[in-house]
Amino acid sequence: MYPARRCSFLHRDLAALCLSSLGPAAKKQTSPKKLSLPAPRHCHTGGEGGKPQVKSRGSSPASASSIPVCLMGSSSSSRLFGTLAQTLNSAPLAQQDYDPEHQDSDQDPEGLEQADPDQLLRECEEILQNRPARPHRDLVYPVDPKRQHQYRNNEQQQTPSIRVMTWNILAQGEGKDGFVQCPLDALNWAERKYLILEEILTYRPDILCLQEVDHYYDTFQPILASLGYHSTFLPKPWSPCLEVAINNGPDGCALFYRRARFSLLHTSHLRLSAMMLPTNQVAIVQMLRCRETGQRLCVAVTHLKARSGWERLRGAQGADLLQSLKAITSRAAGSDPVSRGPGGGSGTEGVPLIVCGDFNAEPSEDVYRRFISSPLGLDSAYKLLSADGQTEPAYTTWKIRPSGESCSTLDYIWYSHGAFTVDTLLDIPTEEQIGPDRLPSYHYPSDHLSLLCDVSFREPRDQPHRLM
Repeated sequence: MYPARRCSFLHRDLAALCLSSLGPAAKKQTSPKKLSLPAPRHCHTGGEGGKPQVKSRGSSPASASSIPVCLMGSSSSSRLFGTLAQTLNSAPLAQQDYDPEHQDSDQDPEGLEQADPDQLLRECEEILQNRPARPHRDLVYPVDPKRQHQYRNNEQQQTPSIRVMTWNILAQGEGKDGFVQCPLDALNWAERKYLILEEILTYRPDILCLQEVDHYYDTFQPILASLGYHSTFLPKPWSPCLEVAINNGPDGCALFYRRARFSLLHTSHLRLSAMMLPTNQVAIVQMLRCRETGQRLCVAVTHLKARSGWERLRGAQGADLLQSLKAITSRAAGSDPVSRGPGGGSGTEGVPLIVCGDFNAEPSEDVYRRFISSPLGLDSAYKLLSADGQTEPAYTTWKIRPSGESCSTLDYIWYSHGAFTVDTLLDIPTEEQIGPDRLPSYHYPSDHLSLLCDVSFREPRDQPHRLM
Protein backbone atom coordinates (compact mmCIF):
# COMPACT_ATOMS: atom_id res chain seq x y z
CA MET A 1 0.00 0.00 0.00
CA TYR A 2 1.34 3.41 -1.00
CA PRO A 3 4.71 2.13 -2.29
CA ALA A 4 7.51 4.68 -1.98
CA ARG A 5 9.34 5.65 -5.14
CA ARG A 6 12.99 6.55 -5.09
CA CYS A 7 14.05 10.20 -4.95
CA SER A 8 16.89 10.63 -7.43
CA PHE A 9 18.90 13.35 -5.68
CA LEU A 10 18.32 12.16 -2.13
CA HIS A 11 19.22 8.54 -2.81
CA ARG A 12 22.05 9.34 -5.24
CA ASP A 13 24.03 11.27 -2.68
CA LEU A 14 22.69 10.13 0.68
CA ALA A 15 25.14 7.25 1.12
CA ALA A 16 28.11 9.54 0.49
CA LEU A 17 26.63 12.25 2.69
CA CYS A 18 26.06 9.80 5.54
CA LEU A 19 29.71 8.79 5.46
CA SER A 20 31.11 12.30 5.10
CA SER A 21 28.95 13.65 7.92
CA LEU A 22 30.59 11.29 10.40
CA GLY A 23 34.02 12.81 9.86
CA PRO A 24 37.40 11.40 8.85
CA ALA A 25 37.40 8.68 11.52
CA ALA A 26 34.22 7.18 10.14
CA LYS A 27 35.63 7.18 6.63
CA LYS A 28 38.47 5.16 7.77
CA GLN A 29 36.23 2.78 9.48
CA THR A 30 -9.48 32.08 15.45
CA SER A 31 -9.70 33.93 12.14
CA PRO A 32 -6.71 36.17 11.88
CA LYS A 33 -6.19 37.93 8.59
CA LYS A 34 -4.46 35.70 6.06
CA LEU A 35 -1.50 36.78 4.01
CA SER A 36 -1.87 36.73 0.26
CA LEU A 37 0.76 34.04 -0.17
CA PRO A 38 0.52 31.31 -2.79
CA ALA A 39 -0.53 27.97 -1.33
CA PRO A 40 1.89 25.10 -1.86
CA ARG A 41 1.06 23.06 -4.92
CA HIS A 42 0.49 19.89 -2.89
CA CYS A 43 -1.96 21.42 -0.41
CA HIS A 44 -5.68 21.44 -1.12
CA THR A 45 -8.31 23.57 0.57
CA GLY A 46 -11.19 23.56 -1.85
CA GLY A 47 -14.11 21.28 -1.18
CA GLU A 48 -17.84 20.98 -1.30
CA GLY A 49 -19.43 23.84 0.55
CA GLY A 50 -16.09 25.52 1.06
CA LYS A 51 -14.94 22.84 3.51
CA PRO A 52 -11.37 21.54 3.47
CA GLN A 53 -11.01 18.49 1.30
CA VAL A 54 -8.21 15.93 1.44
CA LYS A 55 -7.13 15.02 -2.04
CA SER A 56 -4.65 12.56 -3.43
CA ARG A 57 -1.35 13.96 -4.62
CA GLY A 58 -1.56 12.14 -7.90
CA SER A 59 -3.46 9.48 -9.75
CA SER A 60 -0.75 7.14 -10.99
CA PRO A 61 2.87 7.03 -9.86
CA ALA A 62 5.66 6.84 -12.37
CA SER A 63 7.91 3.80 -12.59
CA ALA A 64 10.31 3.38 -9.69
CA SER A 65 13.98 4.07 -10.06
CA SER A 66 16.47 1.26 -9.52
CA ILE A 67 18.87 3.44 -7.51
CA PRO A 68 19.61 1.71 -4.18
CA VAL A 69 18.34 3.23 -0.96
CA CYS A 70 20.70 4.28 1.86
CA LEU A 71 19.88 1.85 4.65
CA MET A 72 18.65 3.28 7.94
CA GLY A 73 19.52 2.03 11.39
CA SER A 74 22.69 0.11 10.57
CA SER A 75 24.58 -1.51 13.42
CA SER A 76 27.54 0.84 12.96
CA SER A 77 25.37 3.97 13.28
CA SER A 78 23.63 2.50 16.33
CA ARG A 79 27.01 1.94 17.97
CA LEU A 80 27.96 5.52 17.21
CA PHE A 81 24.76 6.85 18.79
CA GLY A 82 25.33 4.66 21.83
CA THR A 83 28.81 6.09 22.26
CA LEU A 84 27.49 9.64 22.06
CA ALA A 85 24.88 8.91 24.71
CA GLN A 86 27.44 7.31 27.00
CA THR A 87 29.72 10.32 26.62
CA LEU A 88 26.95 12.68 27.65
CA ASN A 89 25.86 10.43 30.50
CA SER A 90 29.37 10.26 31.94
CA ALA A 91 30.15 13.98 31.59
CA PRO A 92 31.05 15.51 34.97
CA LEU A 93 29.35 18.84 34.16
CA ALA A 94 25.73 19.54 33.34
CA GLN A 95 26.82 22.04 30.66
CA GLN A 96 29.22 21.21 27.86
CA ASP A 97 30.64 24.00 25.70
CA TYR A 98 31.83 23.47 22.16
CA ASP A 99 34.08 25.44 19.88
CA PRO A 100 32.17 26.70 16.81
CA GLU A 101 35.01 26.17 14.36
CA HIS A 102 35.50 22.59 15.50
CA GLN A 103 31.78 21.98 15.23
CA ASP A 104 31.61 23.40 11.73
CA SER A 105 34.27 21.02 10.46
CA ASP A 106 32.79 18.02 12.28
CA GLN A 107 29.12 18.54 11.49
CA ASP A 108 29.15 20.00 8.00
CA PRO A 109 31.65 18.43 5.58
CA GLU A 110 33.36 20.75 3.14
CA GLY A 111 32.85 20.38 -0.58
CA LEU A 112 29.29 19.15 -0.14
CA GLU A 113 27.20 19.40 -3.28
CA GLN A 114 24.53 22.06 -2.78
CA ALA A 115 21.00 20.93 -3.48
CA ASP A 116 18.17 22.86 -5.09
CA PRO A 117 15.35 23.07 -2.50
CA ASP A 118 12.71 23.48 -5.19
CA GLN A 119 13.88 20.30 -6.89
CA LEU A 120 13.93 18.40 -3.61
CA LEU A 121 10.41 19.58 -2.79
CA ARG A 122 9.17 18.44 -6.19
CA GLU A 123 10.77 15.04 -5.70
CA CYS A 124 9.22 14.67 -2.25
CA GLU A 125 5.82 15.49 -3.73
CA GLU A 126 6.38 12.96 -6.50
CA ILE A 127 7.30 10.22 -4.04
CA LEU A 128 4.25 11.01 -1.91
CA GLN A 129 1.72 11.41 -4.67
CA ASN A 130 -0.24 8.31 -3.61
CA ARG A 131 -0.65 9.69 -0.09
CA PRO A 132 -3.24 12.28 0.90
CA ALA A 133 -1.97 15.86 0.94
CA ARG A 134 -0.87 17.41 4.21
CA PRO A 135 -3.42 19.78 5.79
CA HIS A 136 -3.24 23.21 4.19
CA ARG A 137 -2.05 25.86 6.63
CA ASP A 138 -1.88 29.62 6.11
CA LEU A 139 0.63 32.16 7.33
CA VAL A 140 -1.43 34.70 9.23
CA TYR A 141 -1.00 38.04 10.94
CA PRO A 142 -1.32 38.01 14.72
CA VAL A 143 -4.63 39.35 15.95
CA ASP A 144 -3.55 42.41 17.91
CA PRO A 145 -5.32 45.56 16.67
CA LYS A 146 -3.08 47.86 18.71
CA ARG A 147 -0.01 46.64 16.83
CA GLN A 148 -1.33 45.90 13.34
CA HIS A 149 0.34 49.02 11.93
CA GLN A 150 3.64 47.67 13.13
CA TYR A 151 3.25 44.41 11.20
CA ARG A 152 2.33 46.30 8.04
CA ASN A 153 5.41 48.48 8.46
CA ASN A 154 7.55 45.38 8.88
CA GLU A 155 6.51 44.28 5.39
CA GLN A 156 8.35 47.32 4.06
CA GLN A 157 11.49 46.95 6.16
CA GLN A 158 14.77 46.24 4.43
CA THR A 159 15.93 43.51 6.81
CA PRO A 160 13.84 40.36 6.31
CA SER A 161 12.24 38.70 9.30
CA ILE A 162 13.66 35.55 10.87
CA ARG A 163 11.60 32.42 10.27
CA VAL A 164 11.60 30.00 13.22
CA MET A 165 10.17 26.48 13.12
CA THR A 166 9.87 23.91 15.92
CA TRP A 167 8.59 20.36 15.58
CA ASN A 168 8.50 17.10 17.48
CA ILE A 169 8.86 14.79 14.48
CA LEU A 170 8.15 11.49 16.34
CA ALA A 171 11.00 9.06 16.85
CA GLN A 172 10.67 5.31 16.19
CA GLY A 173 6.98 5.60 15.45
CA GLU A 174 6.57 2.26 13.71
CA GLY A 175 4.03 0.64 16.00
CA LYS A 176 5.76 1.32 19.33
CA ASP A 177 3.72 4.34 20.43
CA GLY A 178 0.27 2.79 20.55
CA PHE A 179 -1.45 5.05 18.00
CA VAL A 180 -4.45 2.77 17.68
CA GLN A 181 -6.08 4.62 14.77
CA CYS A 182 -2.89 4.99 12.73
CA PRO A 183 -2.06 2.17 10.28
CA LEU A 184 1.45 0.78 10.74
CA ASP A 185 2.15 1.42 7.07
CA ALA A 186 1.66 5.16 7.62
CA LEU A 187 4.59 5.13 10.08
CA ASN A 188 7.01 3.46 7.69
CA TRP A 189 10.15 5.60 7.83
CA ALA A 190 10.93 5.01 4.15
CA GLU A 191 7.98 7.28 3.28
CA ARG A 192 7.39 9.20 6.49
CA LYS A 193 10.76 10.92 6.21
CA TYR A 194 9.62 12.53 2.95
CA LEU A 195 6.52 13.96 4.63
CA ILE A 196 8.79 15.55 7.24
CA LEU A 197 11.20 16.89 4.63
CA GLU A 198 8.28 18.17 2.53
CA GLU A 199 7.01 20.25 5.46
CA ILE A 200 10.46 21.70 6.13
CA LEU A 201 11.09 22.44 2.45
CA THR A 202 7.67 24.08 2.08
CA TYR A 203 8.38 26.71 4.75
CA ARG A 204 12.21 26.84 4.66
CA PRO A 205 12.89 28.23 8.12
CA ASP A 206 16.01 30.20 8.99
CA ILE A 207 16.11 28.42 12.35
CA LEU A 208 14.80 24.87 12.76
CA CYS A 209 14.38 23.19 16.15
CA LEU A 210 13.53 19.48 16.08
CA GLN A 211 12.72 17.05 18.87
CA GLU A 212 12.60 13.24 18.89
CA VAL A 213 15.26 13.10 16.18
CA ASP A 214 16.66 9.59 15.72
CA HIS A 215 17.68 9.92 12.06
CA TYR A 216 20.05 12.86 12.38
CA TYR A 217 23.24 11.47 10.85
CA ASP A 218 21.67 9.43 8.07
CA THR A 219 18.93 11.86 7.01
CA PHE A 220 18.53 15.34 8.44
CA GLN A 221 22.15 16.44 8.89
CA PRO A 222 23.37 15.50 5.39
CA ILE A 223 20.28 16.67 3.53
CA LEU A 224 19.94 19.99 5.37
CA ALA A 225 23.69 20.58 5.16
CA SER A 226 23.33 20.35 1.38
CA LEU A 227 20.68 23.07 1.67
CA GLY A 228 22.99 25.43 3.53
CA TYR A 229 22.17 24.63 7.15
CA HIS A 230 24.60 24.21 10.02
CA SER A 231 23.39 21.80 12.70
CA THR A 232 24.11 20.18 16.02
CA PHE A 233 22.53 17.18 17.70
CA LEU A 234 22.26 16.14 21.34
CA PRO A 235 20.85 12.68 22.20
CA LYS A 236 19.13 11.84 25.44
CA PRO A 237 21.42 10.09 27.94
CA TRP A 238 19.03 7.14 27.76
CA SER A 239 16.47 6.90 24.99
CA PRO A 240 13.44 4.59 24.81
CA CYS A 241 14.30 4.14 21.15
CA LEU A 242 17.06 1.78 22.29
CA GLU A 243 14.40 -0.66 23.48
CA VAL A 244 13.32 -1.19 19.87
CA ALA A 245 14.92 -4.34 18.47
CA ILE A 246 15.99 -2.72 15.19
CA ASN A 247 16.70 0.87 16.13
CA ASN A 248 18.63 3.79 14.72
CA GLY A 249 20.12 4.86 18.03
CA PRO A 250 18.79 7.24 20.68
CA ASP A 251 16.56 10.18 19.89
CA GLY A 252 17.38 13.72 20.91
CA CYS A 253 17.15 17.39 20.02
CA ALA A 254 18.64 18.98 16.91
CA LEU A 255 19.12 22.64 16.06
CA PHE A 256 19.65 23.89 12.50
CA TYR A 257 20.26 27.41 11.20
CA ARG A 258 20.98 28.84 7.76
CA ARG A 259 24.66 29.64 7.34
CA ALA A 260 23.87 32.48 4.94
CA ARG A 261 21.84 34.23 7.63
CA PHE A 262 23.77 33.55 10.85
CA SER A 263 27.23 32.88 12.16
CA LEU A 264 27.81 30.68 15.19
CA LEU A 265 29.44 32.24 18.24
CA HIS A 266 28.95 29.65 20.94
CA THR A 267 27.19 26.34 21.65
CA SER A 268 26.16 24.87 25.00
CA HIS A 269 24.85 21.34 25.43
CA LEU A 270 22.80 21.02 28.61
CA ARG A 271 21.65 18.02 30.55
CA LEU A 272 18.74 19.37 32.54
CA SER A 273 18.65 18.91 36.29
CA ALA A 274 15.81 18.71 38.79
CA MET A 275 16.41 19.26 42.50
CA MET A 276 20.17 19.06 41.92
CA LEU A 277 19.90 15.68 40.18
CA PRO A 278 20.61 15.13 36.45
CA THR A 279 17.63 13.99 34.39
CA ASN A 280 17.19 12.29 31.05
CA GLN A 281 16.18 15.50 29.23
CA VAL A 282 18.55 17.79 27.33
CA ALA A 283 18.71 21.20 25.65
CA ILE A 284 20.88 22.81 22.99
CA VAL A 285 21.66 26.52 23.32
CA GLN A 286 23.42 28.43 20.55
CA MET A 287 24.55 32.03 20.41
CA LEU A 288 24.19 33.35 16.87
CA ARG A 289 25.00 36.60 15.14
CA CYS A 290 22.73 37.85 12.38
CA ARG A 291 24.92 38.52 9.35
CA GLU A 292 22.59 41.25 8.08
CA THR A 293 22.25 43.34 11.26
CA GLY A 294 25.23 42.26 13.36
CA GLN A 295 22.87 41.63 16.28
CA ARG A 296 23.16 38.64 18.54
CA LEU A 297 20.40 36.26 19.46
CA CYS A 298 20.33 33.13 21.59
CA VAL A 299 18.36 30.11 20.37
CA ALA A 300 17.49 27.05 22.47
CA VAL A 301 15.65 23.80 21.82
CA THR A 302 14.50 21.32 24.45
CA HIS A 303 12.14 18.41 25.10
CA LEU A 304 10.93 18.09 28.69
CA LYS A 305 9.78 14.99 30.55
CA ALA A 306 6.56 13.44 29.23
CA ARG A 307 3.53 11.90 30.94
CA SER A 308 1.09 13.07 33.58
CA GLY A 309 2.30 12.79 37.14
CA TRP A 310 5.65 14.38 36.30
CA GLU A 311 4.53 18.01 36.53
CA ARG A 312 6.91 18.88 39.39
CA LEU A 313 9.85 17.40 37.50
CA ARG A 314 9.00 19.44 34.40
CA GLY A 315 8.76 22.55 36.55
CA ALA A 316 12.20 21.88 37.98
CA GLN A 317 13.64 21.18 34.52
CA GLY A 318 12.18 24.45 33.26
CA ALA A 319 13.67 26.35 36.20
CA ASP A 320 17.07 24.81 35.49
CA LEU A 321 16.86 25.73 31.81
CA LEU A 322 15.84 29.31 32.61
CA GLN A 323 18.73 29.66 35.03
CA SER A 324 21.18 28.39 32.40
CA LEU A 325 19.73 30.72 29.74
CA LYS A 326 20.05 33.70 32.07
CA ALA A 327 23.71 32.89 32.76
CA ILE A 328 24.54 32.32 29.09
CA THR A 329 22.81 35.43 27.74
CA SER A 330 23.98 37.74 30.52
CA ARG A 331 27.57 36.64 30.11
CA ALA A 332 27.41 37.12 26.35
CA ALA A 333 25.71 40.53 26.57
CA GLY A 334 28.27 41.83 29.04
CA SER A 335 31.08 41.06 26.60
CA ASP A 336 29.43 42.42 23.46
CA PRO A 337 28.55 46.12 22.99
CA VAL A 338 26.43 45.30 19.93
CA SER A 339 24.04 43.26 22.09
CA ARG A 340 23.46 46.30 24.29
CA GLY A 341 22.44 48.39 21.31
CA PRO A 342 19.00 48.85 19.72
CA GLY A 343 17.14 45.61 19.23
CA GLY A 344 19.71 43.56 21.10
CA GLY A 345 18.66 43.99 24.70
CA SER A 346 20.69 45.58 27.46
CA GLY A 347 23.59 44.33 29.50
CA THR A 348 21.25 43.57 32.40
CA GLU A 349 18.57 41.97 30.26
CA GLY A 350 20.97 39.82 28.26
CA VAL A 351 20.96 38.77 24.62
CA PRO A 352 17.44 38.29 23.17
CA LEU A 353 16.12 34.75 23.28
CA ILE A 354 14.13 32.32 21.19
CA VAL A 355 13.30 29.08 23.04
CA CYS A 356 11.51 26.27 21.22
CA GLY A 357 10.41 22.79 22.06
CA ASP A 358 8.00 20.19 23.26
CA PHE A 359 7.45 21.10 26.91
CA ASN A 360 4.95 18.28 27.48
CA ALA A 361 3.04 20.81 29.60
CA GLU A 362 -0.32 22.52 29.24
CA PRO A 363 -0.50 26.27 29.97
CA SER A 364 -1.92 25.42 33.41
CA GLU A 365 1.33 23.77 34.52
CA ASP A 366 4.02 25.27 36.70
CA VAL A 367 6.70 25.17 33.99
CA TYR A 368 4.54 27.35 31.72
CA ARG A 369 4.01 29.86 34.52
CA ARG A 370 7.75 29.93 35.18
CA PHE A 371 8.47 30.84 31.56
CA ILE A 372 5.71 33.43 31.20
CA SER A 373 6.79 35.20 34.43
CA SER A 374 10.53 34.83 33.93
CA PRO A 375 12.71 37.95 34.39
CA LEU A 376 14.12 37.07 30.96
CA GLY A 377 11.02 38.76 29.48
CA LEU A 378 9.69 35.79 27.49
CA ASP A 379 6.31 35.47 25.84
CA SER A 380 4.64 32.71 23.84
CA ALA A 381 4.29 33.51 20.14
CA TYR A 382 1.23 31.36 19.51
CA LYS A 383 -0.90 33.27 22.00
CA LEU A 384 -1.07 35.92 19.27
CA LEU A 385 -3.29 33.67 17.16
CA SER A 386 -6.13 34.14 19.65
CA ALA A 387 -8.64 36.97 19.55
CA ASP A 388 -7.36 38.45 22.81
CA GLY A 389 -3.70 37.72 22.13
CA GLN A 390 -3.46 35.97 25.50
CA THR A 391 -4.74 32.44 24.87
CA GLU A 392 -2.75 29.46 23.59
CA PRO A 393 -4.13 27.30 20.75
CA ALA A 394 -6.55 24.55 21.72
CA TYR A 395 -4.02 21.91 20.70
CA THR A 396 -0.59 21.29 19.21
CA THR A 397 -0.91 17.50 19.45
CA TRP A 398 -3.93 15.25 18.98
CA LYS A 399 -3.65 11.48 19.20
CA ILE A 400 -5.58 8.34 20.10
CA ARG A 401 -3.86 5.73 22.25
CA PRO A 402 -5.24 2.67 24.08
CA SER A 403 -5.78 4.87 27.14
CA GLY A 404 -8.00 7.22 25.14
CA GLU A 405 -7.95 10.38 23.04
CA SER A 406 -5.54 13.18 23.95
CA CYS A 407 -5.87 16.72 22.60
CA SER A 408 -3.31 19.02 24.23
CA THR A 409 -1.17 22.13 23.85
CA LEU A 410 2.38 21.06 24.65
CA ASP A 411 4.62 22.84 22.11
CA TYR A 412 5.78 26.46 22.27
CA ILE A 413 7.92 29.14 20.68
CA TRP A 414 9.06 31.55 23.39
CA TYR A 415 10.65 34.86 22.42
CA SER A 416 12.00 38.00 24.10
CA HIS A 417 9.05 40.36 23.61
CA GLY A 418 11.19 43.39 24.40
CA ALA A 419 13.56 42.63 21.53
CA PHE A 420 11.38 40.91 18.89
CA THR A 421 8.03 41.41 17.24
CA VAL A 422 6.06 38.49 15.85
CA ASP A 423 5.13 39.31 12.27
CA THR A 424 3.32 36.16 11.12
CA LEU A 425 2.44 32.69 12.38
CA LEU A 426 1.52 29.39 10.75
CA ASP A 427 -2.06 28.65 11.72
CA ILE A 428 -3.31 25.48 13.38
CA PRO A 429 -5.24 22.93 11.25
CA THR A 430 -8.89 22.47 12.07
CA GLU A 431 -10.34 19.29 13.55
CA GLU A 432 -11.79 18.45 10.15
CA GLN A 433 -8.40 18.84 8.48
CA ILE A 434 -6.74 16.62 11.05
CA GLY A 435 -9.37 13.94 10.53
CA PRO A 436 -11.22 11.47 12.78
CA ASP A 437 -8.18 9.20 13.21
CA ARG A 438 -6.15 12.15 14.52
CA LEU A 439 -2.33 12.13 14.38
CA PRO A 440 -0.12 10.68 13.04
CA SER A 441 -1.72 9.52 9.82
CA TYR A 442 -1.09 8.97 6.12
CA HIS A 443 -1.26 12.73 5.56
CA TYR A 444 0.77 13.90 8.58
CA PRO A 445 3.99 12.27 9.82
CA SER A 446 3.92 13.09 13.55
CA ASP A 447 1.56 13.22 16.51
CA HIS A 448 2.67 16.86 17.02
CA LEU A 449 2.02 19.79 14.70
CA SER A 450 4.88 21.94 13.54
CA LEU A 451 4.86 25.53 14.82
CA LEU A 452 6.33 28.39 12.80
CA CYS A 453 6.55 32.15 13.12
CA ASP A 454 8.39 35.07 11.54
CA VAL A 455 10.02 37.44 14.02
CA SER A 456 11.87 40.71 13.56
CA PHE A 457 14.22 42.71 15.75
CA ARG A 458 12.39 45.68 17.16
CA GLU A 459 13.33 49.08 15.83
CA PRO A 460 14.67 51.44 18.52
CA ARG A 461 11.44 53.45 18.58
CA ASP A 462 9.41 50.25 19.15
CA GLN A 463 11.36 49.08 22.19
CA PRO A 464 9.68 49.47 25.57
CA HIS A 465 11.14 52.20 27.77
CA ARG A 466 12.22 51.49 31.31
CA LEU A 467 12.13 53.99 34.14
CA MET A 468 15.59 54.76 35.48
